[in-house]
Amino acid sequence: MSSVTIREKALKNNRLSLYLDFYPGIPHPETGKLTRREFLKIHIYAKPRTSLERQENKEKRKIAEQIRSQRAIQIAKGDYDFLATNRGNENFLNFLKKKVEYREKINTNAQTWRSVYLHLYRFSEGNLLVKKVNKAFCEQFKMYMLHEATALNSKRKIAHNTAASYFDVFKEAIHLAFDERLLKSNPALNVKSIPQIQPEREFLTLEELKAAIQAECPDPLLKQVAIFSSLTGLRFKFMQNLKWKHVRYSEENGHFLRKEVEKANSNEVIFINDQARELLGEEQDSESPVFPGLVYKNKTTAHLKEWLKKAGIDRHITFHAFRHTFATLQLTHGTDIYTVSKLLHHKNVQTTQIYARVLDERKKEAVNRIPKL
Repeated sequence: MSSVTIREKALKNNRLSLYLDFYPGIPHPETGKLTRREFLKIHIYAKPRTSLERQENKEKRKIAEQIRSQRAIQIAKGDYDFLATNRGNENFLNFLKKKVEYREKINTNAQTWRSVYLHLYRFSEGNLLVKKVNKAFCEQFKMYMLHEATALNSKRKIAHNTAASYFDVFKEAIHLAFDERLLKSNPALNVKSIPQIQPEREFLTLEELKAAIQAECPDPLLKQVAIFSSLTGLRFKFMQNLKWKHVRYSEENGHFLRKEVEKANSNEVIFINDQARELLGEEQDSESPVFPGLVYKNKTTAHLKEWLKKAGIDRHITFHAFRHTFATLQLTHGTDIYTVSKLLHHKNVQTTQIYARVLDERKKEAVNRIPKL
């Protein structure tokens, strides 16, 4: 098993140079020869005399330890590019592609990272030298994402908030490239992110939801998962991956689900009420999907529109609106915003407050409907 150790080399003037010792040796990407050392160009005091010198040593050792940890990960993956001396002529896209492949392997936000890679590939025409990645380039890519970028499978311009999310991932990739010493400085450090625009949150009222339940839908499975989402607040993808082994019951907690919530990176109990459980029907084999055959097809949007139109709802409603419906129903019936935030698995309550603001707007509209007396 390989190891990476921080060692010191004595210099003149009371200084030590920190370097990494690789055991066993690793092949140099340019020569193929085995090497045992990487000098970090980090110098510390051999015998610090003041509190400032001791503090400086502490901070520099911390940086060296971060690099050591990163190198251990890279070596474990067989990535020795960090030893290359002329990295400015490398293609930055190759670095980003490796990050995409790693995220696909661990199944974490991989689709977004791949989209960013493809947009960057399109913008740079497939050739982006590391030495060209500077602040000016970051700003240019930001403007491209904001004003020119189109969807990868159509000519439709990407949404503003999508551009904002993609650019944040691009900045994160730049930070990683700097941490791994591919970039000598961090050009994205002083480049501002694209601010998110608060989207309009469409949802169904209780009366509209009741009408939708009574209306006939051309896709019964779509209707089933939509109503289940309005009773639980769960996302389409979560329900798509839900198996019967995740559906539980106990005398103490009643019906609940236990399954990892990917977006929130948690593995907590998701309570569901009796109505939601009845909607699932009879329990099947533990490895069987709860909603077999659930996929978002080309006709799904059309079926959704047709179904809701039969229920007397003529607004533009996406499937995600049923999750919003759950949130607004909870708030309308007295659940506090912090509890709703937990039920939706939001990382912070600020994300949930948009629903409260939407309800406030509806309240204003309601009181203004009273005619002049």
